[in-house]
Amino acid sequence: MKNKAVFIDRDGTINVDVHYLDNPDNFKMYLGVGEGLKKLQDNGFKLIVITNQSGIARGYFSEETLLNIHQKMKEDLLEYGVILDDIYYCPHHPDDKCNCRKPNTGLFERAIERHSINIKESFMLGDKILDVGAGKKIGVKTILIPEPHAREELLNQKLNWENSPDYIADNFSEAVEIILTSCL
Repeated sequence: MKNKAVFIDRDGTINVDVHYLDNPDNFKMYLGVGEGLKKLQDNGFKLIVITNQSGIARGYFSEETLLNIHQKMKEDLLEYGVILDDIYYCPHHPDDKCNCRKPNTGLFERAIERHSINIKESFMLGDKILDVGAGKKIGVKTILIPEPHAREELLNQKLNWENSPDYIADNFSEAVEIILTSCL
């Protein structure tokens, strides 16, 4: 049996994007994320984080630091009873032309195979159009959750979007309701 999943971007979607998060102490989860992920988990969705982390290639932080940040995220989510099914990250520089950096699909392909994902019942949540592009490439429904400080500018660029999301949500909680409503 294939599983339904929600692929989730990290910075700007799960947590406040502080421009190259390099310290677990600076990891701050958005309101509603823990509760929202719990609802998705309770409704049978695999929860898989897919994140670009070029700060490693740029020398801003080490892979060990990234793993410590992910541990902090897992601990914070556990307070809501949420256990992530997996975390995939691309450590490469954008100029490296790897297949794992979003909007490329390498990390998604690994997750789909490993977790036996049914893409027709799955979603991608992210704060950037490149998250939407990656979701479109693999064939899942996409929900754009623009960061509050970037929302107006991002939405004003709609005509220039290479990939339009299936849905636009004001926040993580609204994105979760969209998913749960569309699956009924």
